[in-house]
Amino acid sequence: MPVQYLPGVGPRLAAVYKRLGVVTVSDLLHHFPHRYEFEHSERPIAEIGAEQVVTARGEVGATRVAGMGRKARFEANLIDPTGRLHLTWFNSAFLRKRIHPGMTLRIQGKTKKYGSYMQVVNPKWEVIDPEAPAGERSERYRPVYPASEDLSSEQIDKTIQPILDEATALIEDHLAESYRKQRSIPELAEALRLVHRPEGEDDVKRARRRLALDELLLLQLGIALKRRQLRQHSDAVAINTADAVDEHIIARFPFQLTSDQRGVIEEIRKDLASTTPMNRLLQGDVGSGKTVVALYAMLAAVASGAQAALMAPTEILAEQHYFTVTEMLEGSRVRIELLTAALGAAERKSILDRLASGDIDLVIGTHALLSKPVAFHRLGVLVIDEQHRFGVHQRAELRIRTEMNSGVVPHTLVMTATPIPRTLSLTLFGDLDVSTIKGLPPGRSPIATRVVVPGKSREVYEYVAGRIADKHEQAYIVLPAIDEASGGGLKDVRSHLKQLEEGWFEGLRLAPIHGRLKRETRERIMHRFRAGQIDALVATTVIEVGVDVPNASIMIVEHAERFGLSQLHQLRGRVGRGSTKSLCVFIGEATTEDGKARLDAIASTGDGFEIAERDFEIRGMGEIFGPRQSGSTSLRVADLRTDMALLNLARRDARQWIEDDPGLTKPTNALLRRRLMEQHGEGLGIADVG
Repeated sequence: MPVQYLPGVGPRLAAVYKRLGVVTVSDLLHHFPHRYEFEHSERPIAEIGAEQVVTARGEVGATRVAGMGRKARFEANLIDPTGRLHLTWFNSAFLRKRIHPGMTLRIQGKTKKYGSYMQVVNPKWEVIDPEAPAGERSERYRPVYPASEDLSSEQIDKTIQPILDEATALIEDHLAESYRKQRSIPELAEALRLVHRPEGEDDVKRARRRLALDELLLLQLGIALKRRQLRQHSDAVAINTADAVDEHIIARFPFQLTSDQRGVIEEIRKDLASTTPMNRLLQGDVGSGKTVVALYAMLAAVASGAQAALMAPTEILAEQHYFTVTEMLEGSRVRIELLTAALGAAERKSILDRLASGDIDLVIGTHALLSKPVAFHRLGVLVIDEQHRFGVHQRAELRIRTEMNSGVVPHTLVMTATPIPRTLSLTLFGDLDVSTIKGLPPGRSPIATRVVVPGKSREVYEYVAGRIADKHEQAYIVLPAIDEASGGGLKDVRSHLKQLEEGWFEGLRLAPIHGRLKRETRERIMHRFRAGQIDALVATTVIEVGVDVPNASIMIVEHAERFGLSQLHQLRGRVGRGSTKSLCVFIGEATTEDGKARLDAIASTGDGFEIAERDFEIRGMGEIFGPRQSGSTSLRVADLRTDMALLNLARRDARQWIEDDPGLTKPTNALLRRRLMEQHGEGLGIADVG
């Protein structure tokens, strides 16, 4: 039922509710309070003491505006037969037009002793009928809702309370009574009543535990269902990873593998040998050598007569992978191509035709690999780099399309240089097996990190210019914008490049690099930089991932407070790739608590796994993964930072549930299955299950 037809709402207020995401009565019941206040019964003014939250009524006596301009405060006396309260509202001179002597007000707020009288600062207030009975309001634990300028928490409360009992009586519970008793949780209808009309904190805790467990259980059921579906109902190409093949591939690598790399390769070999599709997440810090492991999996597919694909989030990263792989496979018979949106029509058609016919063994590309004309002859391994940049839908889309084309699902390896906090890996990547590379390849130097305020810029640039000139090192200078028009007052690539050429870096060889340059131009600049023909790249964050130049040992990031913590760590990972002592300087000045926390964290640790946990603490899940990735797993009540025990419980219960009823097809699970599909079917790609 639309909220428009509820008492006191109507079309105008319904439009305001819609902006809060509330369209139906069900939406209204799931618009949960974000905190609670204890609303006291009215008391005579004479009985009120200091440092108490009180509700009082009285007649407005004298009023006045004190101070000037926007910071002026409004003051009024509230008088009842027993005494007087002094009311003060800061920055509220406008109240002189709304509160007048002679009015009867009911106020609520915290008292404090001010001189010889009692004062309430910034109280909540409402004008009431002087004849209204004083005892009509009893003490109440009142919900405070997310609201807007046009719709107050009080109005939302007044909409919900009259219909709460009738609406919750219509709710059928998807969790059986036996399960509720086992887990000591209330019925869903009762939980919704308690969350909107609690008698105290204990009621809120009971309701919250049920609603949080509901969210986590449905999500974990979806993940368990998806995991089982992939392993039970899909076939992949069994890939030959015999010792002879393994030795042949390893011999291609011009360096010794680390023990972590070798361990992950063994896990992948076991996966690839099966017709059950591999679905593995490979996480490792920046520079840990994940690409080599991915290349191993792709070459194993090619050795078995299948194709391999590597999908990267940006053209620059795709180009970097293409450069690295072609260089490593020089002289081999592996046919490699690069597919991005920047290709001309004729070149693109040629690559698509050869992919479909099997004349290309290994293709590297961007999301262009997801476009509908792309068809593979026999895709054996799919590698997705920087997994957090791609939504769940996108990952499923390519897998589904390849299954439709060839009847097989590719073995999938997703990689990230942003290590996933454990709580998120259980939640967003619960359908994946997780492999981790923790150590760094030999020869990598530690990176010295400094965070400095903008006033120290001169010293930084003079020092860096000296290192470039004296030691022939190379540097990255990273800025948040390309030009003045897009910068919004921030430093930009074009202006900063000119300033450096005419100032601190005069006589050095500089070049810009950013996303608006043509692919050929970017490739030419990067080739010259790798060859040591450019001293410093002045760049946007297009160099954030994948760029690997061992001689580039210095980085300066301007406006560091504007970047996310993981992004700062990714940028820092572009240096420290050779044996030279590396330096990363973040120039910034935080104006928010989160900004300060980010800069403190990046200065205090170089461990990507610790960075990931700190980032999660600061931002939470939705912010880290954005709407594409976390939209299907959005949590209204559960908080992964504090509900780890509940998440583990939900995960165990969900796996047991799917073991007992793999498709949730038993009649007793019909409602649970329907609610699961409504919540997560599309987002997790499980709408076709059962």
